[in-house]
Amino acid sequence: MSKKISLTRYLVEQQRIDGHIPAQLRLLLEVVARACKRISLTVNKGALGGVLGAAETENIQGEMQKKLDIIANEVLIEANEWGGHLAAMASEEMDSIYIVPNRYPQGEYLLMFDPLDGSSNIDVNVSVGLIFSVMVKPEGAGVSEQDFLQPGNQQVAAGYCVFGPQTTLVLTVGDGVAMFTLDREQGSFILTAENMRVPNDTQEFAINMSNMRHWDAPVKRYIDECLQGQEGPRGKDFNMRWVGSMVADVHRILTRGGVFLYPWDKRESDKPGKLRLMYEANPMGWLIEQAGGAASTGKQSILDVQPTKLHERVSVFLGSKNEVERIARYYSEA
Repeated sequence: MSKKISLTRYLVEQQRIDGHIPAQLRLLLEVVARACKRISLTVNKGALGGVLGAAETENIQGEMQKKLDIIANEVLIEANEWGGHLAAMASEEMDSIYIVPNRYPQGEYLLMFDPLDGSSNIDVNVSVGLIFSVMVKPEGAGVSEQDFLQPGNQQVAAGYCVFGPQTTLVLTVGDGVAMFTLDREQGSFILTAENMRVPNDTQEFAINMSNMRHWDAPVKRYIDECLQGQEGPRGKDFNMRWVGSMVADVHRILTRGGVFLYPWDKRESDKPGKLRLMYEANPMGWLIEQAGGAASTGKQSILDVQPTKLHERVSVFLGSKNEVERIARYYSEA
């Protein structure tokens, strides 16, 4: 792009186009972007900042937290609580919702986030990232956990930020997907791609193959056909990619195509999946669909799932449309 367009300018123009996004939503997204810059600086310091390693605490899911999980969570809360655009926040790292304190004005939006996705990769210098989702608070006095339990098709903004070789912010407000790269000299996010599209077909899949013995039949069938390559029913060779950070895997799919699979497995047979609906599946699913891809649990669109609890989990299949539809068809035939 010959003309550098900042995130602020992009959002202002989105606001002006028939009032495409309200002023308060624009301000919220700018605050989230500023928090991303702070988290990026902390991640980049690594061992020099004393932020690597485990924090010796567990989150609500019983997972060991990394120091940076806690730091990123605090950065997002501190950045967003005082601006007047939010009513409450929810995080993968917190047991319950965080209501904006009474000393600050309350806005109409709800912010959900995974403050540092892929944190198991932090200590080995592999890309990690932030995922976020924004919804409108239902009408009525006060705010409760029930207000957050909206299907993904009610999102008004969603995005993620990759902390890797570049710090990259990817965003949708329901009008396609745009990508911004942090210019460290200017200290601002600059538009580097818009109207991103996921190809309908692909020859790449991302899945943790070490769990194959735990999958159900439709997933085994799909992966087995991919592995048979040209000699199999697909008639083409596939490559496997797996970073272990959803942000990194989804970013690759958005930039060059592919399909990401994180299915149910029998080790936790009482849970429908591993990934969190509100903090991971919904925002990523909407981003992929806004880019022409598809997002499914195998049995229904991710964005149509009606949440019943804050930390609900789901199976996730997202990416190139024809591949996701093939997996869904295998589930319907099973």
